[in-house]
Amino acid sequence: MSAELAAGTYRCRDVSKSVAAAASAGVTWIDTAPNYGSGSAEASLRQLLDACPQVRVSTKVGFVPDSDRQAARDAGALRYGFDRGHCLTRPYVSWQLTRSRARLSRNPDLVFVHNPEHGRPDRTDLSRTLIETFEELESAADADEIGGYGVATWAGLASGMFTVPGLTQLAQTVGGSRHHFRAVQFPVSLIHLAVVADALDGHGALAEAQEAGLDVFASAPLGGGELLGAMTEELVRVIDCEASPAQAALLVALSSPGVSRVLLSASTTAHWADARGAATRESLPPDRLRRVVDVLGT
Repeated sequence: MSAELAAGTYRCRDVSKSVAAAASAGVTWIDTAPNYGSGSAEASLRQLLDACPQVRVSTKVGFVPDSDRQAARDAGALRYGFDRGHCLTRPYVSWQLTRSRARLSRNPDLVFVHNPEHGRPDRTDLSRTLIETFEELESAADADEIGGYGVATWAGLASGMFTVPGLTQLAQTVGGSRHHFRAVQFPVSLIHLAVVADALDGHGALAEAQEAGLDVFASAPLGGGELLGAMTEELVRVIDCEASPAQAALLVALSSPGVSRVLLSASTTAHWADARGAATRESLPPDRLRRVVDVLGT
């Protein structure tokens, strides 16, 4: 299996408990954001990160947690009436990075621009926003305050608001040939099979990321838990007859061409043990993935 499991914290009720279980299962990457856990997720990771220096961490910039809004305004990083719950101006990005580093008690290995398409109706406005954000992130990377940056999106790639080559070109425009654009994050699952089908045919976001040398963080591999109730015996047999339902669903994301890490929000040691069972299995061959696409469609 070429892709690895990573711990996502978006849906975790108890972040500390969930990441401790993940670390016990051998997971060495945690993904978080300032707005996760009602604004407490980053700080909840500090104890584990202090105890486990080998564990790497990614966070995000963009969404404005309710708990941070007044402090950002008082610092002059956020203008009244202009944040709308999401802000990617250079002052706010800089302020949020400083806050994240303090909460994590270390410099993040990656910082994702979080759903940059949020609230932006056209590509021209989005491009201007991304250039400004990339400029701040390049400055932070040059100062060794972050390891690199990327873009995490739910619908931006699928809707055509931006493309992987377009993002790479923006990074080159801002940072030159030595830019620090390293990764993209987007859904890959049985619910989001179109991106897998495209990759099997050598095009689409996964293929483009692989060609650009970017890491791909596959989000929502279990569809926020919805897939577990939809995994029929027949579907499990199509994927891997020896796998559990959760393992079968995870195998699709783990086996998809170009995926580097699969983000899983699992809360217990038993859940992580089941997930590790998927990660240690052989990757599904392309013809098996095509069979899954044929059965479910895109």
